[in-house]
Amino acid sequence: MSTIPYTVRTTDYHTAGEPFRIVHADLPPVPGDTVAERRATALGPGGTGTDPRPGPLDDLRRLLSREPRGHAGMYGGFIVPPDDDGAHFGVLFWHKDGYSTACGHGTMALGAWAVDTGRVPAPDDGTVPVRVDVPSGRVTATVHRAGGRTTAVTFRNVPGRVLAREVPVTTTFGTVRADLADSGAFYVSVAARALGLGVSVPALPDLVRAGREIRAALPGHDVYGVILHEDLPDTPEGPAQRNVTVFADGQIDRSPCGSGTSARLLLLGDDGRIAPGGTLHHESVVGTAFTGRLLAHGITEVTGTTHRTGEHTFLLDPDDTLGAGFLL
Repeated sequence: MSTIPYTVRTTDYHTAGEPFRIVHADLPPVPGDTVAERRATALGPGGTGTDPRPGPLDDLRRLLSREPRGHAGMYGGFIVPPDDDGAHFGVLFWHKDGYSTACGHGTMALGAWAVDTGRVPAPDDGTVPVRVDVPSGRVTATVHRAGGRTTAVTFRNVPGRVLAREVPVTTTFGTVRADLADSGAFYVSVAARALGLGVSVPALPDLVRAGREIRAALPGHDVYGVILHEDLPDTPEGPAQRNVTVFADGQIDRSPCGSGTSARLLLLGDDGRIAPGGTLHHESVVGTAFTGRLLAHGITEVTGTTHRTGEHTFLLDPDDTLGAGFLL
């Protein structure tokens, strides 16, 4: 653990229930001219984030995403320089298994954090854009303000596209048809009912098992997350769905998944269920919701709420035999 400091300060948020841990100081240098290049450095020689010779940030990622300081579902971001002066800052998204190319709920949390800390000046009433360079491109978090408080954040994603439709996938629940979309990361969408499942907390063990099997069955597609969804009654503004997104090695997104909501919008638009300008009411397995909007040319926006949960100073005792901790 010699590559990390013994004291690490973080600011933690949750977006619709999903945690996001922001590290903006005490970081070792990460070589690269762009955020994408810095992600490649962070991944290390093997390019997975689990390489035996990891990049300079990996000890810190493990420390903050493992027990007793974190947990298997922890998510966060390392603040790094932007690609150029057009963005306010850059970020490397991380979770227990490595570094993702996109994170919608994290982008919303970063918008609120930038305003809360004064990094980006904001009015008491109105909106302010926070531009962030992420590995998949430049995204914008528009922070909505009223009475001096942040009331919501709208995340505008990078341009997305539908990759494939009706791909047969064999699972222990039967053969299902999967749809693939690139919304900054590659997501697979499968109707939960095709697996004989509903999207609910009691069904989570089976949903996670199905998500793992579907991801493993599509090794050539570089799948980041599997979205298992079900329809809800339409709203006056458009369709409504509930989902659970299984990402990385069987982790569960507590929120409706920001980038995953973008993927659903792209597919629903391809189905003709949402026209440009139309909206999706998208619920999570814990009952929180995002509002997604499909714009033209594969552009999507996702709006939700995000709240600060704490300011932390984590310590690593050099005599602590657990070191970076453990995962259960």
